[in-house]
Order: sequence, then structure tokens, then C-alpha cells
Amino acid sequence: MFARIVTFQGKPNQVDAGIRNQREQVLPTVKKMSGFKGGYLLIDRKTGKQMVISLWDTEKDMQASSSAMGSLRTQFAKQPVMPIHPLLRFSRLHYSHNLR
Repeated sequence: MFARIVTFQGKPNQVDAGIRNQREQVLPTVKKMSGFKGGYLLIDRKTGKQMVISLWDTEKDMQASSSAMGSLRTQFAKQPVMPIHPLLRFSRLHYSHNLR
């Protein structure tokens, strides 16, 4: 499994608009992409900082989604609410359900 992490620095009073945007515009697009396994939207309502983690079946799927997501990132970057910080990519995630 592979992960992409994108961070946004929004305004605290516009966090709900950011959540709505993710639900209504980003998620429907991403769900149609090959290899999409899920994702997380993490938000600090106090500061407006947001982090999106998307999970991909293969590195190829993650890379292919980058160009498709490029237009969405460009669109959001034009909005004063959501400047985008550099992407982070992680490969071959290993996890355990028994973290004792």
C-alpha cells in the first residue's frame, strides 16, 4: 500500500467549507481512480491546518492519480482558503492491528 499526504493551511472559520469541498468535489473524483483504497482528512479546527492522507494499492496507481489530482490541486491553490504545501509520498506501508 502507498500513501500520499497533502497539507493545507486554511482559515479556522472556513474549516467546514473545506470539509464540504473534500466530500462534494474531491472524494467523488478520487473514488473513481484505479487503486484508491481510502483516505483520511485530519483537521485542527483551532489553526485551520488540514492534512489529507490518501491510500493507494500500488505505486503506479498513486503516481497515475497525481496528474488527475493536479487539476484539483491547481483549483484549490487559487482559493485563498486552501494554499497547498508540498506533497509527501510514502511507499510500502506496513501496519499491524496489534499494537501492544
